[in-house]
Amino acid sequence: MFSVLKYVFTSFARNALAKMHYSSGVSIRLLPSYKCSFEDPVHVTVSGLNPQQRVDLRSKITDANGLVFKASATYQADGSGQVDLNRDPSLGGSFTGVEPMGLFWALKADVVSCKFALKDVTRPALVDIECVSDDKVIAKVTNERHCMTDGVRRIPVTEGRIRGTLFMPLGKGPFPGILDTNVFRGGPFELRAALLAKRGFAVFALAFQGYQDLPKRADRFHLEYFEEGIDFLRQQPEVKDQKIGLVSISKSGDLALSMATFLSGISATISINGCNANTIIPLYYKDICVPPLIFDVKKAKMTPSGLMDIRDVLNDPVSKEGLPSVIPIERASGNFMFIMSEADRNWPSAYYAKLACDRLKAHGKNNYELVRYEKAGHFIEVPYMPFCLANYHAVPNHVVFFGGEPKAHSEAQLDAWARMVNFFKKHLAAADHNCRSML
Repeated sequence: MFSVLKYVFTSFARNALAKMHYSSGVSIRLLPSYKCSFEDPVHVTVSGLNPQQRVDLRSKITDANGLVFKASATYQADGSGQVDLNRDPSLGGSFTGVEPMGLFWALKADVVSCKFALKDVTRPALVDIECVSDDKVIAKVTNERHCMTDGVRRIPVTEGRIRGTLFMPLGKGPFPGILDTNVFRGGPFELRAALLAKRGFAVFALAFQGYQDLPKRADRFHLEYFEEGIDFLRQQPEVKDQKIGLVSISKSGDLALSMATFLSGISATISINGCNANTIIPLYYKDICVPPLIFDVKKAKMTPSGLMDIRDVLNDPVSKEGLPSVIPIERASGNFMFIMSEADRNWPSAYYAKLACDRLKAHGKNNYELVRYEKAGHFIEVPYMPFCLANYHAVPNHVVFFGGEPKAHSEAQLDAWARMVNFFKKHLAAADHNCRSML
């Protein structure tokens, strides 16, 4: 009885928080609920205002490193004292015009060099939204953006020498498997993995350096390590005899292309702003060595704001020096999706993606999709992840400019996420009823 009463009280308290009324009688509502999945939109409305009253709506989230990201916008209530972000335009602030999720995609820190950090996916990301009039907070609500849905299991992995985190959907399976690799720093991107598990995939977020007892920065990569990660995923009872896919971004993009090329049984590979050649450090597999494209930091430029632009520091893959580093992806038997940003300043990912597709086409292959975003930056991640314009980059040991525009980048993340899920459903689980609908 006590536990039931506690649950009822907690639910009441949360709902009260979601519809908090101040003495002014003003309230903010989030629909369908104050609680949602991280990648889901919410419908924000304000009621109880005076007709045509102007107010500021402010949003705020604090990341795992204690960095605060904020956004704000000015709105004018209608004749009934209501503001509806699906209908009403922002009159100024972090964005203007009708932007239903503007208070989320426009979140930014006061410092330019930063990337939103979310380390604990077992806890929701909390976005506070305030309604302010004459510098006084007259209503407030907290949006709980959950990374894991009920039933998804998070399993830390320390199996032999492999490290990472396995996310298993609710149920006994069978589930198609996905190996998820992240940026050059090498730690697992648990948020993407957890959200893909929600869709009915068993996802292993594999770390490859700079994590736990793995080397902080490797001087070479051995593809056998990644092969062990794939084998571990395949050996899970819920994944046995199912298809395997890869999702990657930035440096791990070329690692994924190498996995799809040299390892057997990879059915679908997504490379987000990656390269068609091996980069930064040598890659070994059995008696094969793929040298990296040479990185010449002297080719870097500085932006007027003092950020390093490294877009053109690598040798061209089609140059005499670059050709030995190109990955022979025509040998791969699976399907590819190349997601690239025209405005990426980390490197010319649009050019690299075109080279990869041209190579496949030249070998008579049509097993690829090319997705272009004109004004997105380098880090295309999950919907409503705050935009990263610049951050420290370990290779040049400097703060690097990553390019893109916040609104266009947010739109790209939303579109790319839907495409990625559909791509995996098509090539990994077309006949598997366990993969849930994206709707």
